[in-house]
Amino acid sequence: MKEFKFKINGNDYSVNITNIEGNIADLEVNGTPYKVELDKELKQTKTPKLVRAASVPSTDNHPSVAKTKSPGAATSGAIKSPLPGVILEMHVKPGDHVKVGQKLLVLEAMKMENNIDSDKDGVVTDVKFHKGDNVLEGDVLVIIGA
Repeated sequence: MKEFKFKINGNDYSVNITNIEGNIADLEVNGTPYKVELDKELKQTKTPKLVRAASVPSTDNHPSVAKTKSPGAATSGAIKSPLPGVILEMHVKPGDHVKVGQKLLVLEAMKMENNIDSDKDGVVTDVKFHKGDNVLEGDVLVIIGA
């Protein structure tokens, strides 16, 4: 467990503590085993274990989760930015017909290029940002109508 070296009155001692339970310590002095009773019980300190909840990035794209709001809402068909970044390329303009999975734009975020694809068929009614614009997470990028 722990080893200590002592020099007492010119004599060298090597002490190895092998076990401590309660107030009894098992140790060896120069290879001879001893059981030593301590005045008080020593509590061994434990290193705390850090536990973190599993984090799920907001950029996960599941086919079952649409990027557009439900029909009938004021921002129906709004494609939002999944994270902050800069628009590198725009592949659509107002009036373009788009299909599910068609690339709408390329967003650079954290030194990576992210394709933003359409999740519904329709006509692009509005493009809110242009090439080179900075966007924040949740900003509406493109609105797709019926």
